[in-house]
Amino acid sequence: MKTDELITLMTQDAPVRLRYGRAIGTALAVGVVFSAVLLIATVGLRHNMATVFETARVCFKIGVTLVLAVLAARLAMRIGRPGVAIRLPALLLALPVMMVVAAVVMELSVLPQGTWAASMVGENARFCLLFVPILSLAPLAGLFWALRRGAPENPAMAGAAAGFAAGAIAAAIYAWHCPDDSPLFLATWYTIGIAIVTGAGALLGRRWLRW
Repeated sequence: MKTDELITLMTQDAPVRLRYGRAIGTALAVGVVFSAVLLIATVGLRHNMATVFETARVCFKIGVTLVLAVLAARLAMRIGRPGVAIRLPALLLALPVMMVVAAVVMELSVLPQGTWAASMVGENARFCLLFVPILSLAPLAGLFWALRRGAPENPAMAGAAAGFAAGAIAAAIYAWHCPDDSPLFLATWYTIGIAIVTGAGALLGRRWLRW
């Protein structure tokens, strides 16, 4: 019997699946709540949040980051189960990517070229790069804790998926504070912030998710 077949048979036991499912659900719930409380207790929500929802760019920023967080979390959940297909969850991540690309193209088509750089840099690029990884710490720790109760076939890939999900969750939470609404800013600095957490997750997963 091949090793991957043995792993699959070992993890097909119902109680194990239940424990892993509960662990991943708990990890996500606690991580989201902790990061949301951290945001509110430190920098707080955007001061004009009650009125900015009238702006399409704000609705888009919050909506697309939420979509990304949900899809990334779904991928992280499935990657802890050997033998479970992850191709479709991975492909679905193209949806928010295409949404952002379309928004960037639309913005570039209506803004004068001389304002592109200012829209991309915004007012809080450095803070975004700092705070998105900070907000990702609780979801990342929780996902690693849960994945250790699963059986990821590729520790580095599982760590990267956990980091990507944690970064996406952090971005979705940070969007409720961030005053920079340009899709150019979103595509640049949110992406870099999520990439930092994804890379860290891959490196940590290589060591901590081996079994």
